[in-house]
Amino acid sequence: MGKLEGKTVIITGSSSGVGRTIAIAFAREGARVMCSDIRKAPLEKESYMPGIATDDIIRGFGGQASFFQCDVTSLEACHDLVAAAVNEFGRLDVIFNNAGVFTKFGRLHELGEYDWDFTVGVNAKGVYNGAHAAITQYLKQGGGGVVINMCSIGGVTALKEETAYCASKFAIAGLTKVMAIDYAKDQIRVNALCPNFMATPMCADFFADKSFVEYLNGLTPMGRSQTTKDLIGPLLFLASDESAFMTGQLLVIDGGITSRIQ
Repeated sequence: MGKLEGKTVIITGSSSGVGRTIAIAFAREGARVMCSDIRKAPLEKESYMPGIATDDIIRGFGGQASFFQCDVTSLEACHDLVAAAVNEFGRLDVIFNNAGVFTKFGRLHELGEYDWDFTVGVNAKGVYNGAHAAITQYLKQGGGGVVINMCSIGGVTALKEETAYCASKFAIAGLTKVMAIDYAKDQIRVNALCPNFMATPMCADFFADKSFVEYLNGLTPMGRSQTTKDLIGPLLFLASDESAFMTGQLLVIDGGITSRIQ
């Protein structure tokens, strides 16, 4: 029996990158996965089974999955997403608020209003909206539930010229802790994952620069770039009953880089 057997999980930003990897991994552990993204098709630079939708991959190996298009910057859309998952699978047990963006490097005065609004809107507001919808359902159905938020090392330490990104991720870190204490008595656990920079389709252009990769690997004590597969184990832990007494935590998975730069 898988670690998530019989559990219904929503994963936002599931068409590519981290969300795609985790949706597939969770399904292999028995979860019924409601995949969600702004678009069903994976990004063009997705390397794993390019051109095939995540939910189609899952059903292809006998897993249970469906897809619901959702713009996480809309609270109404997130509530519609949760309703779709409950209608499809009967209940909701876990939401992984994974959808996120990174626009560009730059000091504050070099960023435009769009860079700020878009980054904070997707990253921070998207987590608020997803959690709002999921927690509302958890309280309605009873029995608790799990909220996992995608944070970043940029939510626990300042990263040079990542103004809007770090602001959005620090907001997620704070929101995670507040929600954890506010809903602990309802048996709703809220934690966040804080990974290093990864070679996802969203960041493919950065990792195409050999000098950037060498610089990043040089900063990372473990000496290599992080991959989406590095997050499977930690996220299974956070989603499953193995972390039943854990809430309000920021789980840093970064190859040791924050130990060096703090």
